[in-house]
Amino acid sequence: MLDVNGLEAGYGESQILFGIDLRVKEGEVVTLLGRNGMGKTTTIKSIFGLVKPRAGSVKVGGKNLTGADPHKIAMAGLGYVPEGRQIFPTLNVEENLRATARPGKWTIDKIYDLFPRLKERRRNMGNQLSGGEQQMLAIGRALMTNPQLMVLDEATEGLAPLIRADIWSCLARLKQEGEAILVIDKNVDALTKFADRHIVIEKGRVVWTGTTEQILATPEVKDRFLHV
Repeated sequence: MLDVNGLEAGYGESQILFGIDLRVKEGEVVTLLGRNGMGKTTTIKSIFGLVKPRAGSVKVGGKNLTGADPHKIAMAGLGYVPEGRQIFPTLNVEENLRATARPGKWTIDKIYDLFPRLKERRRNMGNQLSGGEQQMLAIGRALMTNPQLMVLDEATEGLAPLIRADIWSCLARLKQEGEAILVIDKNVDALTKFADRHIVIEKGRVVWTGTTEQILATPEVKDRFLHV
């Protein structure tokens, strides 16, 4: 589904990524882990063409899309829930959901079934929603593109515990429905309840990769690379 090889990228004269390798197969949930400032968001932005890679390749469904324009990458089947949500503040919930919709299994009604709170707030403007509601909307909007792979950057950052639990339940349900997901978040304990594999980044390099069973059996990985 997604195949990233030897990805290098940076900003200006600063290099941030040094040969990132990353793969997500159909129906698989993969996490991208690491402390702040280690290159996780730059990796995602490079995949989506928001940062132009300096070397390496990004393939979606076998098609080379390295450095392609973001809309072409979205059209290839990647849905993006960015850090900070970035919903349309002056559109209401339903208008946000329809703005980037493409035909497929995900419809307005199915999004409302996934997030009943959005149905209750469907006439409210984006800037009238709480942070948790905005994150639900951002996920719903990405699903409305009917992607082959969902990518979430800081899935629950800054959200209240009850809202975080709702987001984790949502992602677990998406996995049950066969959605492929690549997710960045700091809550390793929650991620290990439904993720298949984990990739740890340190200073722009992959330093560990393994299954949920392996990361649970290797607590030194969390101690060394994930604790602040």
